[in-house]
Amino acid sequence: MSAEHHQVMRAIPERHGVTPAIFDGEVRPAAEPVVLRGVAADWAVVRAGAQWMDYLASLANDTPVPVVRAAPEAEGRLHYDAGLRGTNFVRGPDTLAGFLRALAAEAEPVPDTLAVQAISADAVLPSFAAANAMPLVPADAAPRLWIGTRARVAIHNDPMENVAVVAAGRRRFTLFAPEQLPNLYMGPFHLTPAGTPVSMVHLTAPDLARYPRFADALASAQEAELGPGDALYIPYGWYHHVEALEPANLLVNYWWNAARTDGGSPWDALLHGLMTLRTLPADQQRHWRAMFAHYVFAGDGDPAAHIPPHARGILAATDPRDVAQMRRELIARLQSPAPGAPKR
Repeated sequence: MSAEHHQVMRAIPERHGVTPAIFDGEVRPAAEPVVLRGVAADWAVVRAGAQWMDYLASLANDTPVPVVRAAPEAEGRLHYDAGLRGTNFVRGPDTLAGFLRALAAEAEPVPDTLAVQAISADAVLPSFAAANAMPLVPADAAPRLWIGTRARVAIHNDPMENVAVVAAGRRRFTLFAPEQLPNLYMGPFHLTPAGTPVSMVHLTAPDLARYPRFADALASAQEAELGPGDALYIPYGWYHHVEALEPANLLVNYWWNAARTDGGSPWDALLHGLMTLRTLPADQQRHWRAMFAHYVFAGDGDPAAHIPPHARGILAATDPRDVAQMRRELIARLQSPAPGAPKR
């Protein structure tokens, strides 16, 4: 990205000495990104310094991992191919130890981009979590490893909360609030480089003539560079671009979702909305936009507050048994050959 783009970006706020109590009581409730400086400075892998690859290799088993390789012309950007029919990289299996040997043997400048992404530490390095504990996250948020050269991960978001820890090398994070979605020019849902839609805009070389609204996204962006032991809290749904800055880099991240899951996936609801709502006539879209704002997002307060509690029905269905019944009714409607409609 050009120097002027760096100049307009705000720095992500930083905090030092964040404890679990501070994280749960102050950081997460604010739902804003925060750099957690030095939070993992005492990790064994961080203390290993320049020998961090040897440290990982000593813990690794022979479980295969998917290795990403992109040609030099990709300039580290893991994205689509020129025809938007596939990706500009290939994947192949290796062991983690084998990948680390290949990574250590690469000369600088690196001819290819090499990476393993989001691999389960518990599956490949079973003793890693105990020696490199992250007390800020829920106990069931397992560590995942991102290892590689100077890779650039395109702008995307995750339906999760995220703590990302730089354990070796350096990384630059650029974040965009969820409301910036219209300015990010996201790619297709069905074809993605890594499972979630990504922006069509290259942050490090944005084509503002082709994607003019991206200038507004840049004006709102927040940025931070992290070194070994630093972490970043990325709130649920925030879009982020991640750029590895050293010849070899290690990131450890933790995903978790604090929402109840028995009601189904919001992503599935979005896909259903694309199927049922997007093609409606304008007057009908107006109606359903108001319905969702009122009943789903409760923009005017509790939509059932005026109804006696015993008569609220599905408007107050929070008990797991009520939710399960709603799921059964929804499945039955989706399987029906005729469109569902309220019973009269």
